[in-house]
Amino acid sequence: MKRILVAGGGLIGIRHVRAVIEHPGCVLVGLADPDGSIQIDAPRFASMDEVKGPVDGVIIATPTRLHAEHGILAASRGWHILIEKPVAASVDDALRLRTAVRQANVSSLVGHHRRYHTTLQQLKEVIAQGTIGQVINVSLLWAMRKPESYFEQNWRTSDGSPVMINLVHDIDVMRFVIGEISDVVALPGASIRGSDRIESGAIAIAFENGATGTISFADTAPSPWGFEAGTGENPNIGTTHQDMMWITGTSGAVSFPSMTLWRGKDWGTAAQKDQLARPEQQRAPLEAQLDHFLDVIDGAPPLIDVEDAARTLEVTSRIEQGLKVRTTRARAPA
Repeated sequence: MKRILVAGGGLIGIRHVRAVIEHPGCVLVGLADPDGSIQIDAPRFASMDEVKGPVDGVIIATPTRLHAEHGILAASRGWHILIEKPVAASVDDALRLRTAVRQANVSSLVGHHRRYHTTLQQLKEVIAQGTIGQVINVSLLWAMRKPESYFEQNWRTSDGSPVMINLVHDIDVMRFVIGEISDVVALPGASIRGSDRIESGAIAIAFENGATGTISFADTAPSPWGFEAGTGENPNIGTTHQDMMWITGTSGAVSFPSMTLWRGKDWGTAAQKDQLARPEQQRAPLEAQLDHFLDVIDGAPPLIDVEDAARTLEVTSRIEQGLKVRTTRARAPA
């Protein structure tokens, strides 16, 4: 029975707490969070420093700016770590955390939970098997309108860009399915809410294997297109079951999450449609991630560790910085 501590009692932290409580393979040591008003049926600690008993692993769901600090502290105590995405606030912080994990000889897992979607794993296998031939390009669309309450009286008011909050997931999906990203170019969209916060834009992507791709994103536009809406993974976002990613290759194409496969030869003949049978999702991704974390504590190789997640963060940070630079230039006086 693994002894698991959760650090951070926000929305995702409480979901982790519930998952640990309900899992037959582990026991909840408690919740570490300075907010004493959070009510759970488990021991409470103001910080990880207050935890004196034995801990096998800690799930770190604190604010991103604290990820590296808390991960390094956990590693110094010999605790294996599952840390929420993004792995850290900066690439430098992620590399410091990577060093600490290595020196402490503990295992790390990063909460890019979409990798546990069985349909996404199926897509990765379809691509790897060459079912659509050599990948040529990928197009991804994420368009949601976040309610105004999302930005009220919290850090998102000034720093709630959907790039680091939302697109970091999509970048990781592309890396997981298509391959490593070698270059990105980003263009910001118009400001709808009248703030300096990035709200929308377009991104061009080059992969090391020669494929290219695009992402179009907005948190100001209600639409049926986005990973959460298409897969129904988030209970706070309406489910539409619409595709949001389209991948073409030299022998055909596939769309996700419907897993609609198209095979063709050239433009003289219409591509033929085939519906792939999708595997059943036996465990919710967050639960499957916890299953895997317990295995990682026992020595299994992590699906995505700090070093791997740092590469996702590096790409996402380049996109964020590119958008900020272009936005600043566009608003500068002539």
